[in-house]
Amino acid sequence: MTKSLKATGNQLADSAFQLTVLRQEVVDVLHLPPFHHKMREVGLFPLTPVAPAVLQINVGKMCNQVCKHCHVDAGPDRKEIMTRETMQLCLNALAQNNIPTVDLTGGAPEMNPDFRWFVEQISALGRKVLVRCNLTIIVANKKYHDLPEFFKKHGVEVVSSLPFYSADKTDRQRGDGVFDDSIKALKMLNAVGYGQPGSGLTLNLVYNPAGAFMPGPQAALERQFKQALLKDHGIVFNSLFAITNLPVSRFLDYLVESGNYAGYMEKLVTAFNPTAATGVMCRDTISVGWDGGLYDCDFNQMLDLHVASTSQHIRDFDAAALAQRPIVLNQHCYGCTAGAGSSCGGTVA
Repeated sequence: MTKSLKATGNQLADSAFQLTVLRQEVVDVLHLPPFHHKMREVGLFPLTPVAPAVLQINVGKMCNQVCKHCHVDAGPDRKEIMTRETMQLCLNALAQNNIPTVDLTGGAPEMNPDFRWFVEQISALGRKVLVRCNLTIIVANKKYHDLPEFFKKHGVEVVSSLPFYSADKTDRQRGDGVFDDSIKALKMLNAVGYGQPGSGLTLNLVYNPAGAFMPGPQAALERQFKQALLKDHGIVFNSLFAITNLPVSRFLDYLVESGNYAGYMEKLVTAFNPTAATGVMCRDTISVGWDGGLYDCDFNQMLDLHVASTSQHIRDFDAAALAQRPIVLNQHCYGCTAGAGSSCGGTVA
Protein backbone atom coordinates (compact mmCIF):
# COMPACT_ATOMS: atom_id res chain seq x y z
CA MET A 1 0.00 0.00 0.00
CA THR A 2 1.24 3.50 -0.84
CA LYS A 3 2.33 5.38 2.26
CA SER A 4 2.18 9.04 3.21
CA LEU A 5 5.21 11.31 2.87
CA LYS A 6 5.42 11.36 6.66
CA ALA A 7 5.53 7.56 6.91
CA THR A 8 8.31 7.29 4.31
CA GLY A 9 10.41 10.00 5.93
CA ASN A 10 10.24 12.28 2.88
CA GLN A 11 11.75 15.72 3.52
CA LEU A 12 8.61 17.33 2.09
CA ALA A 13 6.62 15.97 5.03
CA ASP A 14 8.20 18.85 6.94
CA SER A 15 6.26 22.08 6.39
CA ALA A 16 9.32 24.28 6.96
CA PHE A 17 11.17 22.42 4.21
CA GLN A 18 8.22 22.87 1.86
CA LEU A 19 8.26 26.62 2.46
CA THR A 20 12.00 26.69 1.76
CA VAL A 21 11.50 24.85 -1.54
CA LEU A 22 8.70 27.26 -2.53
CA ARG A 23 10.82 30.30 -1.71
CA GLN A 24 14.01 29.11 -3.39
CA GLU A 25 12.44 28.02 -6.67
CA VAL A 26 10.02 30.90 -7.15
CA VAL A 27 12.17 33.80 -5.97
CA ASP A 28 15.81 32.69 -6.08
CA VAL A 29 15.85 30.42 -9.15
CA LEU A 30 13.02 31.61 -11.39
CA HIS A 31 13.37 35.22 -10.21
CA LEU A 32 9.59 35.54 -10.02
CA PRO A 33 8.04 38.06 -7.62
CA PRO A 34 7.14 36.86 -4.12
CA PHE A 35 3.36 36.56 -3.80
CA HIS A 36 2.99 39.48 -1.40
CA HIS A 37 4.77 41.74 -3.91
CA LYS A 38 2.21 40.79 -6.54
CA MET A 39 -0.61 41.52 -4.11
CA ARG A 40 0.91 44.89 -3.24
CA GLU A 41 0.97 45.82 -6.94
CA VAL A 42 -2.81 45.41 -7.13
CA GLY A 43 -3.54 47.09 -3.79
CA LEU A 44 -4.32 43.91 -1.89
CA PHE A 45 -1.48 43.85 0.60
CA PRO A 46 -1.96 43.38 3.42
CA LEU A 47 -4.90 41.13 2.55
CA THR A 48 -7.65 41.54 5.13
CA PRO A 49 -10.63 39.35 6.03
CA VAL A 50 -14.33 40.03 5.74
CA ALA A 51 -16.98 38.63 8.09
CA PRO A 52 -16.46 34.85 8.39
CA ALA A 53 -19.02 32.83 6.44
CA VAL A 54 -17.36 29.42 6.82
CA LEU A 55 -15.68 27.56 9.66
CA GLN A 56 -13.72 24.82 7.89
CA ILE A 57 -12.75 22.07 10.30
CA ASN A 58 -10.24 19.33 9.59
CA VAL A 59 -11.30 16.48 11.87
CA GLY A 60 -8.27 14.31 11.14
CA LYS A 61 -5.69 13.19 8.59
CA MET A 62 -6.74 9.53 8.59
CA CYS A 63 -8.06 8.42 5.18
CA ASN A 64 -8.82 5.19 3.36
CA GLN A 65 -7.06 6.54 0.25
CA VAL A 66 -3.57 7.82 -0.54
CA CYS A 67 -4.07 10.21 -3.47
CA LYS A 68 -1.11 11.49 -5.47
CA HIS A 69 -2.21 15.13 -5.31
CA CYS A 70 -3.23 15.26 -1.62
CA HIS A 71 -2.12 18.47 0.09
CA VAL A 72 -3.00 16.98 3.49
CA ASP A 73 -0.68 13.96 3.01
CA ALA A 74 -3.60 11.93 4.34
CA GLY A 75 -3.79 8.15 4.43
CA PRO A 76 -4.46 5.04 6.54
CA ASP A 77 -1.12 5.52 8.30
CA ARG A 78 -1.99 9.02 9.57
CA LYS A 79 -3.26 8.87 13.14
CA GLU A 80 -3.85 12.58 13.81
CA ILE A 81 -7.52 12.85 14.79
CA MET A 82 -9.68 15.55 16.36
CA THR A 83 -10.93 14.62 19.83
CA ARG A 84 -14.47 15.16 21.06
CA GLU A 85 -13.07 17.73 23.50
CA THR A 86 -11.72 19.82 20.62
CA MET A 87 -14.98 19.34 18.72
CA GLN A 88 -16.82 20.75 21.74
CA LEU A 89 -14.56 23.81 21.66
CA CYS A 90 -15.59 24.27 18.01
CA LEU A 91 -19.24 24.00 19.01
CA ASN A 92 -18.71 26.58 21.75
CA ALA A 93 -17.19 28.99 19.22
CA LEU A 94 -20.09 28.42 16.82
CA ALA A 95 -22.65 29.00 19.56
CA GLN A 96 -21.06 32.35 20.37
CA ASN A 97 -20.58 33.54 16.78
CA ASN A 98 -22.79 33.85 13.75
CA ILE A 99 -20.87 31.70 11.26
CA PRO A 100 -23.52 30.13 9.01
CA THR A 101 -21.63 27.23 7.39
CA VAL A 102 -19.42 24.48 8.79
CA ASP A 103 -17.22 22.68 6.26
CA LEU A 104 -15.97 19.32 7.53
CA THR A 105 -12.88 17.90 5.91
CA GLY A 106 -10.02 15.48 6.49
CA GLY A 107 -8.56 12.93 5.50
CA ALA A 108 -11.82 11.16 5.24
CA PRO A 109 -13.79 13.05 7.91
CA GLU A 110 -16.21 10.13 8.29
CA MET A 111 -13.40 8.03 9.79
CA ASN A 112 -13.28 10.18 12.91
CA PRO A 113 -15.12 8.10 15.56
CA ASP A 114 -17.06 11.18 16.71
CA PHE A 115 -17.95 12.39 13.21
CA ARG A 116 -21.68 11.61 13.41
CA TRP A 117 -22.02 13.10 16.87
CA PHE A 118 -20.30 16.25 15.63
CA VAL A 119 -22.61 16.58 12.61
CA GLU A 120 -25.65 16.15 14.88
CA GLN A 121 -24.42 18.84 17.28
CA ILE A 122 -23.62 21.32 14.51
CA SER A 123 -27.05 20.71 12.97
CA ALA A 124 -28.66 21.31 16.35
CA LEU A 125 -27.09 24.79 16.31
CA GLY A 126 -28.93 25.50 13.06
CA ARG A 127 -25.81 25.71 10.93
CA LYS A 128 -25.41 24.41 7.41
CA VAL A 129 -23.13 21.37 7.36
CA LEU A 130 -20.96 20.57 4.37
CA VAL A 131 -18.93 17.34 4.24
CA ARG A 132 -16.03 16.73 1.87
CA CYS A 133 -16.45 13.07 1.03
CA ASN A 134 -14.02 11.02 -1.06
CA LEU A 135 -16.97 8.75 -2.03
CA THR A 136 -15.06 5.47 -1.64
CA ILE A 137 -15.43 5.67 2.14
CA ILE A 138 -19.15 5.00 1.70
CA VAL A 139 -18.48 1.55 0.23
CA ALA A 140 -15.23 0.83 2.11
CA ASN A 141 -16.90 -0.87 5.07
CA LYS A 142 -20.43 -1.87 6.09
CA LYS A 143 -20.40 0.65 8.94
CA TYR A 144 -20.29 3.46 6.35
CA HIS A 145 -22.95 2.11 3.99
CA ASP A 146 -25.70 4.14 5.66
CA LEU A 147 -23.85 7.45 5.30
CA PRO A 148 -26.15 8.63 2.46
CA GLU A 149 -29.17 8.21 4.75
CA PHE A 150 -27.34 9.90 7.62
CA PHE A 151 -26.39 12.82 5.41
CA LYS A 152 -29.98 13.11 4.20
CA LYS A 153 -31.38 13.08 7.73
CA HIS A 154 -29.27 16.09 8.68
CA GLY A 155 -29.52 17.93 5.37
CA VAL A 156 -25.77 17.73 4.86
CA GLU A 157 -24.37 19.16 1.63
CA VAL A 158 -22.05 16.56 0.12
CA VAL A 159 -18.97 17.69 -1.82
CA SER A 160 -17.44 14.66 -3.48
CA SER A 161 -14.03 14.19 -5.07
CA LEU A 162 -14.07 12.75 -8.59
CA PRO A 163 -10.99 13.62 -10.68
CA PHE A 164 -12.64 12.63 -13.97
CA TYR A 165 -15.62 10.86 -15.50
CA SER A 166 -13.47 7.96 -16.72
CA ALA A 167 -11.74 5.19 -14.77
CA ASP A 168 -8.27 5.69 -16.25
CA LYS A 169 -7.69 9.28 -15.14
CA THR A 170 -9.42 8.81 -11.80
CA ASP A 171 -7.51 5.67 -10.83
CA ARG A 172 -4.18 7.18 -11.90
CA GLN A 173 -4.66 9.96 -9.39
CA ARG A 174 -6.45 8.12 -6.60
CA GLY A 175 -5.59 4.42 -6.93
CA ASP A 176 -6.86 1.27 -8.64
CA GLY A 177 -10.59 0.66 -8.37
CA VAL A 178 -11.39 4.11 -7.02
CA PHE A 179 -13.51 5.09 -10.02
CA ASP A 180 -15.77 2.04 -9.79
CA ASP A 181 -16.22 2.49 -6.03
CA SER A 182 -16.94 6.19 -6.55
CA ILE A 183 -19.66 5.38 -9.09
CA LYS A 184 -21.25 2.93 -6.63
CA ALA A 185 -21.24 5.60 -3.92
CA LEU A 186 -22.69 8.25 -6.23
CA LYS A 187 -25.53 5.90 -7.15
CA MET A 188 -26.22 5.34 -3.44
CA LEU A 189 -26.35 9.11 -2.89
CA ASN A 190 -28.65 9.56 -5.91
CA ALA A 191 -30.89 6.79 -4.60
CA VAL A 192 -31.73 8.73 -1.43
CA GLY A 193 -32.30 11.94 -3.38
CA TYR A 194 -28.90 13.64 -3.56
CA GLY A 195 -28.46 15.62 -6.76
CA GLN A 196 -32.05 14.95 -7.79
CA PRO A 197 -34.09 17.99 -8.96
CA GLY A 198 -36.34 19.37 -6.23
CA SER A 199 -34.92 17.15 -3.47
CA GLY A 200 -33.12 19.96 -1.65
CA LEU A 201 -30.20 17.56 -1.17
CA THR A 202 -27.08 19.04 -2.72
CA LEU A 203 -24.41 16.84 -4.27
CA ASN A 204 -21.43 18.64 -5.77
CA LEU A 205 -18.36 17.14 -7.39
CA VAL A 206 -14.75 18.34 -7.26
CA TYR A 207 -12.38 18.15 -10.22
CA ASN A 208 -8.61 18.37 -9.71
CA PRO A 209 -6.29 18.16 -12.74
CA ALA A 210 -4.28 14.94 -12.89
CA GLY A 211 -1.06 16.65 -13.94
CA ALA A 212 0.99 19.84 -13.89
CA PHE A 213 -1.63 22.08 -15.45
CA MET A 214 -4.52 24.28 -14.39
CA PRO A 215 -8.15 23.20 -14.80
CA GLY A 216 -10.11 24.27 -17.85
CA PRO A 217 -13.20 26.51 -17.62
CA GLN A 218 -15.43 25.25 -14.81
CA ALA A 219 -18.74 25.64 -16.68
CA ALA A 220 -17.51 23.60 -19.64
CA LEU A 221 -16.12 20.89 -17.36
CA GLU A 222 -19.42 20.72 -15.51
CA ARG A 223 -21.32 20.16 -18.75
CA GLN A 224 -18.91 17.39 -19.78
CA PHE A 225 -19.17 15.65 -16.40
CA LYS A 226 -22.96 15.87 -16.33
CA GLN A 227 -23.35 14.50 -19.85
CA ALA A 228 -20.86 11.65 -19.39
CA LEU A 229 -22.01 10.54 -15.93
CA LEU A 230 -25.69 10.60 -16.93
CA LYS A 231 -25.11 8.79 -20.22
CA ASP A 232 -22.73 6.13 -18.91
CA HIS A 233 -23.95 5.62 -15.35
CA GLY A 234 -27.32 7.37 -14.89
CA ILE A 235 -25.77 9.68 -12.27
CA VAL A 236 -26.91 13.24 -11.60
CA PHE A 237 -25.35 15.97 -9.46
CA ASN A 238 -25.76 19.70 -8.82
CA SER A 239 -22.50 21.53 -9.52
CA LEU A 240 -18.87 20.83 -10.30
CA PHE A 241 -16.04 22.69 -8.57
CA ALA A 242 -12.79 22.98 -10.53
CA ILE A 243 -9.90 23.35 -8.08
CA THR A 244 -6.29 24.09 -8.98
CA ASN A 245 -3.77 21.79 -7.32
CA LEU A 246 -1.60 23.86 -4.99
CA PRO A 247 2.13 23.09 -4.69
CA VAL A 248 1.80 21.66 -1.21
CA SER A 249 2.75 18.27 0.25
CA ARG A 250 2.19 15.31 -2.14
CA PHE A 251 1.47 17.44 -5.18
CA LEU A 252 4.64 19.42 -4.52
CA ASP A 253 6.51 16.12 -4.27
CA TYR A 254 5.04 15.03 -7.62
CA LEU A 255 6.05 18.33 -9.26
CA VAL A 256 9.63 18.07 -7.98
CA GLU A 257 10.06 14.37 -8.81
CA SER A 258 8.58 14.72 -12.30
CA GLY A 259 10.63 17.81 -13.19
CA ASN A 260 7.48 19.91 -13.58
CA TYR A 261 7.89 22.20 -10.60
CA ALA A 262 9.52 25.22 -12.25
CA GLY A 263 7.18 25.15 -15.24
CA TYR A 264 4.08 24.78 -13.05
CA MET A 265 5.02 27.68 -10.81
CA GLU A 266 5.70 29.87 -13.84
CA LYS A 267 2.23 29.03 -15.14
CA LEU A 268 0.62 30.02 -11.84
CA VAL A 269 2.56 33.27 -11.51
CA THR A 270 1.97 34.26 -15.13
CA ALA A 271 -1.76 33.58 -14.76
CA PHE A 272 -2.13 35.78 -11.64
CA ASN A 273 -5.58 37.41 -11.78
CA PRO A 274 -6.32 40.46 -9.56
CA THR A 275 -10.05 39.74 -9.74
CA ALA A 276 -9.51 36.21 -8.46
CA ALA A 277 -7.18 37.56 -5.78
CA THR A 278 -9.98 39.76 -4.44
CA GLY A 279 -12.27 36.76 -3.95
CA VAL A 280 -9.93 34.24 -2.36
CA MET A 281 -11.59 31.97 0.19
CA CYS A 282 -9.25 32.90 3.06
CA ARG A 283 -11.06 36.22 3.35
CA ASP A 284 -14.34 34.73 4.63
CA THR A 285 -13.12 31.37 5.96
CA ILE A 286 -11.42 30.35 9.17
CA SER A 287 -9.71 26.97 9.16
CA VAL A 288 -9.45 24.78 12.25
CA GLY A 289 -6.81 22.06 12.47
CA TRP A 290 -7.38 18.62 13.98
CA ASP A 291 -5.64 19.86 17.14
CA GLY A 292 -7.70 23.08 17.31
CA GLY A 293 -5.14 25.44 15.79
CA LEU A 294 -6.50 28.32 13.70
CA TYR A 295 -5.42 29.14 10.15
CA ASP A 296 -6.50 31.36 7.27
CA CYS A 297 -7.12 28.36 5.00
CA ASP A 298 -6.66 24.60 4.75
CA PHE A 299 -3.47 25.02 2.70
CA ASN A 300 -1.88 27.31 5.30
CA GLN A 301 -2.89 24.72 7.87
CA MET A 302 -0.85 22.03 6.11
CA LEU A 303 2.14 24.38 6.00
CA ASP A 304 1.81 25.22 9.72
CA LEU A 305 1.18 28.89 8.94
CA HIS A 306 -1.05 29.91 11.87
CA VAL A 307 -3.23 33.01 11.77
CA ALA A 308 -1.44 36.28 12.55
CA SER A 309 -3.60 36.94 15.59
CA THR A 310 -3.62 36.64 19.36
CA SER A 311 -6.44 34.13 18.79
CA GLN A 312 -4.52 31.08 17.52
CA HIS A 313 -6.53 28.17 18.96
CA ILE A 314 -10.22 27.37 18.92
CA ARG A 315 -10.31 27.48 22.72
CA ASP A 316 -9.41 31.18 22.51
CA PHE A 317 -11.63 31.99 19.52
CA ASP A 318 -12.01 35.76 19.42
CA ALA A 319 -13.96 37.02 16.41
CA ALA A 320 -13.01 40.65 17.04
CA ALA A 321 -9.28 39.87 17.18
CA LEU A 322 -9.49 37.64 14.09
CA ALA A 323 -11.27 40.38 12.15
CA GLN A 324 -8.24 42.63 12.63
CA ARG A 325 -5.64 40.14 11.40
CA PRO A 326 -3.67 40.36 8.17
CA ILE A 327 -4.01 37.13 6.20
CA VAL A 328 -0.79 35.10 6.04
CA LEU A 329 0.49 34.77 2.47
CA ASN A 330 3.21 32.69 0.82
CA GLN A 331 4.23 31.43 -2.62
CA HIS A 332 1.66 28.60 -2.72
CA CYS A 333 -1.08 31.28 -2.73
CA TYR A 334 -0.42 31.78 -6.45
CA GLY A 335 -2.50 28.61 -6.94
CA CYS A 336 -5.63 30.35 -5.65
CA THR A 337 -5.19 33.46 -7.80
CA ALA A 338 -4.27 31.93 -11.16
CA GLY A 339 -6.68 32.23 -14.07
CA ALA A 340 -10.27 32.06 -12.86
CA GLY A 341 -8.99 31.53 -9.34
CA SER A 342 -9.51 28.57 -7.06
CA SER A 343 -11.21 27.93 -3.76
CA CYS A 344 -12.84 25.02 -1.97
CA GLY A 345 -16.01 26.13 -3.77
CA GLY A 346 -14.43 26.17 -7.21
CA THR A 347 -13.47 29.15 -9.35
CA VAL A 348 -13.89 32.64 -7.93
CA ALA A 349 -13.63 34.96 -10.95
